[in-house]
Amino acid sequence: MSRGKRYATASATVDRDKVYPLEEAVKIVKANAKAKFDETIEVAMNLGIDPRHADQAVRGMIALPNGTGKSVRVAVFARGAKAEEAKAAGADLVGAEDLADKINAGEMNFERCVATPDMMGVVGRLGKVLGPRGLMPNPKLGTVTQDVAAAVKAAKAGSIEFRAEKAGIVHAGVGKASFSEEAIAANVKALVTAINRAKPAGAKGTFIKKVSLSSTMGPGIKLDPATALTSA
Repeated sequence: MSRGKRYATASATVDRDKVYPLEEAVKIVKANAKAKFDETIEVAMNLGIDPRHADQAVRGMIALPNGTGKSVRVAVFARGAKAEEAKAAGADLVGAEDLADKINAGEMNFERCVATPDMMGVVGRLGKVLGPRGLMPNPKLGTVTQDVAAAVKAAKAGSIEFRAEKAGIVHAGVGKASFSEEAIAANVKALVTAINRAKPAGAKGTFIKKVSLSSTMGPGIKLDPATALTSA
């Protein structure tokens, strides 16, 4: 795959054999993010797990301390007073069977889906549509809840979901290149620490094998996991 001059120039600033401490990695990634748009800062983690086994699944939700820099559209399945609470909290789409009909018709202009427990009968029928897109509400992630207002506010404030793929790799955006170095570093620490704490019982040996940091158009930089973990 051919790369542009900007990528080649950025790559020249990175030592492929070096594992960088967090602060230095952030500084380089931010300096190399020179595209005409505000690039997303991304973390990729290679975990010592086999997600095909149920006892080695890694999945969770984390509220990034400095948000994601993205505007998140939230759909909420709720009725009555709960629907009004969701609207007041800033939900973009709120409904019940009518919302399900829209989704079945192909209207998927949202990035997070929340539901009250009593609505899961309706939502469950959308599994084949929402599931592959990672949008199925899940009580373990706080997206099936009676407190729809809190769930909507968390999504709007910058909470993100992380999930290990088949190869045991987690990808997640942790902010924008326009963020300060301190804000990016704090978000990286929050994510890496959350994933480390989500280590499943079935995982053996080294859990966090590799971590890399990059911007949308920039080269990946190997990151020292120890510098991206909080002790608290």
